[in-house]
Amino acid sequence: MTGKTVLIVDDEAAIREMIAVALEMADYDCLEAADAREAHTLIVDKQPDLILLDWMLPGVTGVELARRLKKDESTADIPIIMLTAKAEEDNKIQGLEVGADDYITKPFSPRELVARLKAVLRRATPAGVDSPIEVNGLILDPVSHRVTTPGGAVSIGPTEYRLLQFFMTHQERVYSRAQLLDQVWGGNVYVEERTVDVHIRRLRKVLGDDYDYLIQTVRGAGYRFSKNAA
Repeated sequence: MTGKTVLIVDDEAAIREMIAVALEMADYDCLEAADAREAHTLIVDKQPDLILLDWMLPGVTGVELARRLKKDESTADIPIIMLTAKAEEDNKIQGLEVGADDYITKPFSPRELVARLKAVLRRATPAGVDSPIEVNGLILDPVSHRVTTPGGAVSIGPTEYRLLQFFMTHQERVYSRAQLLDQVWGGNVYVEERTVDVHIRRLRKVLGDDYDYLIQTVRGAGYRFSKNAA
């Protein structure tokens, strides 16, 4: 299973069903809405991973709904693919201007739809969020929540795991202790900055002599994850 949920917004039940069958065969979970109001409720309640949005909806159009979603901070990051029978270039541009990530003209084949959908989700999902990331033989797999090296599995605590995942997906940049607290612990948690040092020390210890060089101390600034020696 992909574990991804797709919201299909189209006022024609037959089209929604055709799309849902194709997506479910590709292991996506589907939600369905016939108009913008129903869609907006589902988006707020369920937070789908992607929205397939018909251009022509009764009442509020798909373009208007897309514009609203992109203006709202809580929904702005959800990728949108516009579905439309209109092939005119200016309509395509209008759809992309309001923030749609892609555009498919009806009629389309289910295979094309699934391929385009996968491409948009890949662009929207940073490496290390649902796909393994590897650095010099050190592998972090977010799906199984495991860290391995050529020597075998690494026994790692939950905070060290989150710290390593953040570092591996944000390489070659220096982060202050305050920034790491915000990114790894969350801004609403009160933790002293020196706690970062404790967990960095633990992380280096579990990585061992072969990989502790990846976590580098930058004097007066913070820490950096780098494949290159400091």
